[in-house]
Amino acid sequence: MKTRFFKNIALFGGLAASLLVSSCTGDLDRTPFIEVTSATVYNDPAAYKQAAAKLYAGLALTGQEGPAGKPDLGGIDEGFSSYLRQYWQLQELPTDEAVIAWGDAGLPEMNTMQWSSNNPFVRGLYNRIFYQIAACNEYIREASDAKLSSRGITGTNLTDVKYLRTEARFLRALSYWHALDMFGGNVPFVTEADAIGSTLPKQTNASALFAYIETELKAIEPEMMDARKNEYARADKAAVWMLLAKLYLNAEAAGVGAKYADAATYAKKVIDAGYTLESKYTNLFRTDNNNSKEVVFPVAFDGVHTKTWGGMTFLVHAPVGGSMSASSFGIDGGWGGLRTTKAFVSLFADPSGKTDTRAMFYTDGQKLEIEDLTQFSNGYAISKWKNISSTGAQGSDIVHPDTDFPMFRLADAYLIYAEAAARGAGDRTLALQYVNALRTRAFGNTNGNITAAQLTADFILDERARELYWEGSRRTDLIRFNKYTSATYVWPWKGGVKDGKSVSDYLKFYPIPSTDLTANPNLKQNTGY
Repeated sequence: MKTRFFKNIALFGGLAASLLVSSCTGDLDRTPFIEVTSATVYNDPAAYKQAAAKLYAGLALTGQEGPAGKPDLGGIDEGFSSYLRQYWQLQELPTDEAVIAWGDAGLPEMNTMQWSSNNPFVRGLYNRIFYQIAACNEYIREASDAKLSSRGITGTNLTDVKYLRTEARFLRALSYWHALDMFGGNVPFVTEADAIGSTLPKQTNASALFAYIETELKAIEPEMMDARKNEYARADKAAVWMLLAKLYLNAEAAGVGAKYADAATYAKKVIDAGYTLESKYTNLFRTDNNNSKEVVFPVAFDGVHTKTWGGMTFLVHAPVGGSMSASSFGIDGGWGGLRTTKAFVSLFADPSGKTDTRAMFYTDGQKLEIEDLTQFSNGYAISKWKNISSTGAQGSDIVHPDTDFPMFRLADAYLIYAEAAARGAGDRTLALQYVNALRTRAFGNTNGNITAAQLTADFILDERARELYWEGSRRTDLIRFNKYTSATYVWPWKGGVKDGKSVSDYLKFYPIPSTDLTANPNLKQNTGY
């Protein structure tokens, strides 16, 4: 069971809705819709922690009631509007790692890389990112030193709120990093320094946004709680280091120059912070993964207190279908949606899972070839996520899982360092140790360990897929290796043809939604759309 802070993350929702914006399109900040305002709410020091809980909830939940009712965002089915669900779909569905059978308007185009600026799923993530940024901006304004002083917040309360304010800055930087990675950085930019509703936001660019995220993360690093000292699922110094490592790892792909040495430096900070690999790989994806010493920063879920049709409800239910037993996943039924492609399966020398235990493919009644994207039986299923504990205990609710999403974990830091070293920006001997630690866990012995000569950047790309699949990083990784759009690597249905083909480079970034272009004349569309 999660800590009380995260069991109650939905409690501040109704209040937060009154302080924020129901739609982010064209305007990242608005004045309150109702009479409850920040001036009255924040006079109570306890409200700061409730409001911070809502910020963390922004990554997991979709509205004020849960699993549906009073949604944060309009214009999209509430279940689809989940930050984690949309982020996962836009990172995984256009790659070799995942396909989905459903025909909801705009969803099949994610499989075939044929989206437009009118795609509702692209718009859903874009709006969710900027709703989250608006929420963080509002919190940071209300937690300024001047306002805390005027409200008489002192002593321990003051110390606590300052930590929460810094965490809000981290969450904002996280969302701006998603905007940089997904939309190329050509997005509206607003901070707490901008007056609410004064002008339409100006558009920034990749170089400026990268510099802002880097500067902001370095500024808050000394003010964050030490690594592994904060409440569960709250950000700390290690979360900041991990985000910096990922920012630097993808700097070249973002167009701001190679920064692999910096990526290695910050990955090493995470590695040295006292985290340890989970002894059994599958335990990372079970209901008690909140006990894992490998997870650096999770998105927390609780089947009783954080109900949503997105998040982990989606990731546990959607991959179950065909002859798969829903009860063995701890749920009431499967949704028959998500599978994988033969290109991803081929990354495992033995896809049975008998040698490399990370190969969790369900093949009974499933075809390796995908002749028809709409048929769940086409493509191997994946059994990675379950609403069952590491000891086999049922989750607290058979519909909404208790399993947390490990957004950052130690294995990723190992692989970031190893990739940097393979590119000439780290200690190759140490990198080899990190990679082989992961492979020893996966194989249960040293049979899968590699040699120094095998430690290449391309090997690390494949190893990242084997270790981190369905954890929301594949699109970013393929772009960094120039394999996302080019003909150097194709997979089934890439580009809309069965055997796959190259696509235009502009698809590396998603379009600015047409609705925001209409609402805000300061914005210009990304190239190619």
